Amino acid sequence: MDIKSVETSYARWAPVYDKTFGAVTSAGRRRTVEFINTHGGSVLEVGVGTGLSLPDYGTNIAVTGIDFSADMLAKARRRVAEKGLSNVTALRQMDARQLDFPDNSFDTVAAMHVLSVVPEPERVMAEIERVLRPGGKVVISNHFKSTQGVLASIEKFSAPFANVLGWHSDFAIERVLQEEGLRVEIQQALPPFGMMTFLVLSKPHRN
Repeated sequence: MDIKSVETSYARWAPVYDKTFGAVTSAGRRRTVEFINTHGGSVLEVGVGTGLSLPDYGTNIAVTGIDFSADMLAKARRRVAEKGLSNVTALRQMDARQLDFPDNSFDTVAAMHVLSVVPEPERVMAEIERVLRPGGKVVISNHFKSTQGVLASIEKFSAPFANVLGWHSDFAIERVLQEEGLRVEIQQALPPFGMMTFLVLSKPHRN
């Protein structure tokens, strides 16, 4: 999936995202933000979309959100203004493969249902690791490829339509686990039907 296809797809989905994909992915968003709220500090949300998660962050969490879709960001900015979310410090249009932040900028990076959307997810993970402070955590919720059963067949059938759907149905978890500087702490199945996975990766302190 190329970046232009992502932009076109999410311009199309933006008006109805909250009641479609947003509804299906709600369990992952809740689990991710609940985990982050117990840690505090500064958070970068990669692929903030329409900002569905933003009202759920604790007031002690300083949130920066990025997204490539201007249409989705416009909805996120309206949400922040309407709800008076003063802890959301910035919402910026940005390509996640080239994050415009210095090294070691954030205590936590959240990636909710975005890694199967972006081109070159390996590059995105490398950038996430770069901007994460030592001792910090990457918190991910995402759908990953099934290896058997009816769901695996559906994913295989849907795979050629990635540019239309706006996401890869057959996205393998191994593609986000290649960064040597990140270690898996938690891996759990999430509803609905275990279709989603909750992951926490940590960046160790340097010796």
